[in-house]
Amino acid sequence: MAELMAKTPLDDMPPRGIGSCTLEEIDLGALTSISPYAGAQIDAPFKAAHGMAWPAPNRATGKAGARAIWFGRDVSLLAGPKPDPKLAEYAALTDQSDAWTAVALSGDRVEDVLARLVPLDLSVAQFKRGHTARSQIQHMNASVTRIGTDRFLLMVFRSMAGTLLHDLERAMASVASRG
Repeated sequence: MAELMAKTPLDDMPPRGIGSCTLEEIDLGALTSISPYAGAQIDAPFKAAHGMAWPAPNRATGKAGARAIWFGRDVSLLAGPKPDPKLAEYAALTDQSDAWTAVALSGDRVEDVLARLVPLDLSVAQFKRGHTARSQIQHMNASVTRIGTDRFLLMVFRSMAGTLLHDLERAMASVASRG
């Protein structure tokens, strides 16, 4: 009988450095979309269950290992822990663990790399740590979150993992070639 082995979207790719930037695949753990029911007050139950605030629009809360990311109107993505089952009283909980590719892009020229691919002002003056946006990376629907001064969490649909890698490597090489 064949033994099936789960693979990450980028097949456990080791970190890749080009110029001053590094790209690495990130395992965010369980990914669950949480969509509060109309009129439900989820803020307090979510904080009690997971020890972090429910994210405001275009914001992320928590830290590596347990993060809540605003994911669109009336939807947040819980990354890391499985959701407390009691939250089902307030919101629809949908497992998204196999649906997304997550990478971290870091380095002192990370904003220059992303400027070639993302149609947003991601400068630290405008897009601070904890800011997040649903946008595009090249032609792919994406989530972009600043998780450090020079570090971003980027997420696209799993089926676009190879394209994301290709586009980011080309942008990193372009920035590196300019010195």
